[in-house]
Amino acid sequence: MLKVYLDTCAIQRPLDTLTQTRIRLEAEAVLGIFKHIKAGAVELFSSTMLEVEMAQNPISARQELAAQMLQNAVTVISIDPPIAGQATAFVTQGIKPADALHLAVAESAGVDYFCTCDDRFLNRAKRLTSLQMVVVSPLELIEVIENDS
Repeated sequence: MLKVYLDTCAIQRPLDTLTQTRIRLEAEAVLGIFKHIKAGAVELFSSTMLEVEMAQNPISARQELAAQMLQNAVTVISIDPPIAGQATAFVTQGIKPADALHLAVAESAGVDYFCTCDDRFLNRAKRLTSLQMVVVSPLELIEVIENDS
């Protein structure tokens, strides 16, 4: 079974303004990913970092969507000193601190795929040769999931 971690921007994508084709397709992909998670075909991993970011969102509809999606997580990973250390190593490789924490959490959980909509982060993370997981966009992830089914 595929194990996935979606960062904040991926989880929130369905509530973004859907006027651009790419954003609309990514939103549909995220909803499709969650359909597979709810069906038990994919395992979702969450973190205390995701919970904090979602709680800080001032828009209640975004908080509610995130809470609904994250309640499907098989586990919630807390940030501990080894994860923080790994995040620091990612920062030295050009990853922003919050993104580095998400990567480190997902890496420690042993997920297969890390999903983000942030192009700059996606491109930088894909260049990290030490990762044991694959960093993908929602469109790439839904393709993997549907081809794996």
